[in-house]
Order: sequence, then structure tokens, then C-alpha cells
Amino acid sequence: MSAVWTWASDWPAPAKLNLFLHVVGQRPDGYHLLQTVFRFLDHGDRLRFQPRDDGAVVLETPLPGVPPDSDLTVRAARLLQSSTGCRQGVRIFLDKRLPLGGGLGGGSSDAATVLLALNHLWGLGLSRSRLQELGLALGADVPVFVFGRNAFAEGVGERLLPVDLPEAWYLVLEPPVAVPTQDIFRAPDLCRATPPLSAENWRPGDGRNDLEPVACRLFPEVGEHLDWLRRRAGAEGSRMSGSGACVFAAFAGEAEARQLARQLPAGWQGWVAQGLAAHPLLGL
Repeated sequence: MSAVWTWASDWPAPAKLNLFLHVVGQRPDGYHLLQTVFRFLDHGDRLRFQPRDDGAVVLETPLPGVPPDSDLTVRAARLLQSSTGCRQGVRIFLDKRLPLGGGLGGGSSDAATVLLALNHLWGLGLSRSRLQELGLALGADVPVFVFGRNAFAEGVGERLLPVDLPEAWYLVLEPPVAVPTQDIFRAPDLCRATPPLSAENWRPGDGRNDLEPVACRLFPEVGEHLDWLRRRAGAEGSRMSGSGACVFAAFAGEAEARQLARQLPAGWQGWVAQGLAAHPLLGL
């Protein structure tokens, strides 16, 4: 039975993993051309909304060091207003569980949930494809969260092909660093010419993350956590997600993932999550 989504709902903003990430080229405007597979997890941020009748967009739970006006949740709500002429306002409450600069798509997922939720709550009637277009103006990872399906992505991340992925569990580690995405893509030693893969021929375990070597060089904690995973879970299913810092290992079952989680060194942060077949708001 489909969920009924209202102003009283807790709205999910799930994490994503990049099961692989290749840089296959670069556009004249500097944007990198990518290939990746996005997988959603049953772990992430949560949002709540309350209506305002004065047209204001107010983030009631600002993040330390992030001015509210630049927060992706506020920008997403205001973009909806400006694109539709909507005069309604909103109070946004964000329960932030995903790390900043973690490569799990937290801010992008939050923005996508704002677009989906307020399109519904404000009764705007925009299509999902139109919301994806708006999302791309906010960030390259936003469209896939609006798309709502695990996907093989190309371009700057906006060309999406749904993929069916096998059931899997993941142990995700959070190194104690925030990795600025722009620092990784600006690095002169970043591999920018990996031969493209065929989406039809890709299988789980194929490919690598081209951003890993740069992230591990600039942020040794990322490499330390990744090496720990690979020594215990194997290299084939252990990767960094996005531009880092988080790293993960894939398992067929929950018990294996939790068993390894219990072996984490003292002070290390990590958690176990199940891979989702689709975004929780796909049926909205």
C-alpha cells in the first residue's frame, strides 16, 4: 500500500553509494563527464515541513558553518517558488544524519526531497522530469534522487538509466574528514580518460572509483579506512563513494556486514545499511 504523504509526515532523504565512478572525459566548460551507478540505502537524513502563509522559506535547523541562504534545502524551496510563481512559504526541519563532505549525497538528497515534498504539499503539479531539470541547477547528484530509481548515470550525472540491482547489505565507514569535491576534481593527477563502459554490460563489482587515488593522497584517513575494509572484506566490493570521504564494503547478507562492523577499531565511525530497490518517495 502506498504511503500517504502530508505536512505531518517525516520525509526521507536516503544516502546513495557510487558502486563505481569513472571519469571518461571533460567538457570545454570544465565539467567532468562521468559514468557511475547510484544505489540508494535505507539510511539517511529526515525532513519535516510546516506551512507559512507569508512566502518565507526558513530553515529552522541550520547546520554549523553553513549559512541558511546557501543551504541546498532552502535553495531548492526558493527555486520551486521562483519557477512556479508559488507564494506559499515553509518552515524546514532537517534531521541531519549523513556527514558533510562524505560522498553519500546527503545535501543533494535533502534538496531532492524538498523538491518532491513541496511540489506535493504546495500542489504545484510539476512532473518528475521537470523536477529533475530543476534539481540539476542545484547539483549534479540531485536529479538521481528525484528520478527515484537506482541508476546507471552518464554525462555530469543527469543522463539516467534505471538498473535492477541484487539485494545487498553495506558496511559504510565515516573517516573523520570532510572532503571538498572541488579539490578532488581540480587535482592535476586525477584520471580523466577512463574508457567508457556499456551500461548494458555492467555488472556489480565492475569498474573502480577514479577519484579514490586523489582522495587518499589528499586525505590519508580515507586510505586508512579503505585499506582496513579491503583487508577484511576483499578489494572487489570495497570502494570509496563519490569524492569521499566515506568508504564501503558490500555483502550478500546482513549478518556478515554486522560481524565486520563489530570489529571496527576504537573510535571509528561506521554503520550497516541495506540497499534499496528504489527511493522511498518513488511512488509519490
